[in-house]
Amino acid sequence: MKQRIEKMDLKGKRVLVRCDYNVPIYNGKIMDDTKIVASLETIRYLIKNDCKIIILSHLGKIKKEEDKLTHSLEPVAKRLKELVGREVYFSKEILDPELPKRIELMLPRDILLLENTRFLDVPNKLESNCDAQVSQFFASLADVFVMDAFASAHRAHASTTGITKYIPSCIGFSVERELAAMDKFLSEPKHPFTVIMGGAKVEDKLDLISSLLPKCDHLLLAGGLANSFLKALNFNIGSSLATESNKTINALKQIMLDYRDKLMLPLDAIVGSTYDEAYIHYKRINEVTDNEVITDVGTKTLEKYKKAIAESETIFLNGTMGIYEDVRYSNGTKELFNALKNCKGIVVVGGGDSVSAVKNLGFEDAFTYLSVGGGATLEYLTKGHLVGIDAITEEEEIEVLDV
Repeated sequence: MKQRIEKMDLKGKRVLVRCDYNVPIYNGKIMDDTKIVASLETIRYLIKNDCKIIILSHLGKIKKEEDKLTHSLEPVAKRLKELVGREVYFSKEILDPELPKRIELMLPRDILLLENTRFLDVPNKLESNCDAQVSQFFASLADVFVMDAFASAHRAHASTTGITKYIPSCIGFSVERELAAMDKFLSEPKHPFTVIMGGAKVEDKLDLISSLLPKCDHLLLAGGLANSFLKALNFNIGSSLATESNKTINALKQIMLDYRDKLMLPLDAIVGSTYDEAYIHYKRINEVTDNEVITDVGTKTLEKYKKAIAESETIFLNGTMGIYEDVRYSNGTKELFNALKNCKGIVVVGGGDSVSAVKNLGFEDAFTYLSVGGGATLEYLTKGHLVGIDAITEEEEIEVLDV
């Protein structure tokens, strides 16, 4: 068993916490604070134990210098301060040589949030490549590391697995909750087992799709994932988001040959236009034209998907049916959520965008479990373990504190 936070002697120690604050931010405003709220139990526990708390997190993908302008964690520091009811200090520097001195001057119960760890990915991918020097520097800031970012636990980064090589580590309450839910609902799901996936890039999900199909009875696709499969079937998807890779197209063709009885794709769609913002039409999939963009699924698709949902005992949802943020294209997602709400099966929703959609559309209390993990949940579902959890110290390796 992995070392748990409540079994650690943390009194008065410097504790480095890897949280998942990869939240949606628009014009400096946090649109959904679910992931911040998920970290509060761990942070309050550390406050109760008079710890000095140093928090690491990423926010989005940083591929070029300009990305840093819109991906700062400073708004998160302000929101965390409001939620926890204490001052939260923020460091714009991540590898500042003066940082250890700053932490030394912190008082017990003080909280310091460091800037987005993925800022270190430009230009040399120091975070994502688990750079040893970065990992050692992070570890030097604290006595104990707490992994409380389930949604990042499938990444072997400096701030997730690298630190664990140098200081004792444990899992936080949020990760404990997630693992317990995954083991309860998804490790041996009741069949029929249905997976519903949306999303943009099929390349990001190709391995997962290949791993999931042998385990599930139905795989229902939407969004960019479905578009890529439709493109592989030679449907005209207009200007819709889809893969441009011939290698990927060939892989999708093989998947459809191998699992044609399990895979479900849209039959119809709501489309917009690249040249007319007011343009919105219903089309069968074989009627989409060059300048049209698929923005939501249509009624025939929903009919088919609802039949699979109705017969399922376990359902895992990762993604939405369309651009639900735009009311014109939210019907497919709403109708899907209603079908899930009224079905007989266990429904687990995973992923920040999916959970945001659930909350924004008023279905927060409708489902069995809302997971903060997207890709991590899918990987745990297919592999049964995560590299970021594997790296955590085993319970017997540390002298535990009776609580």
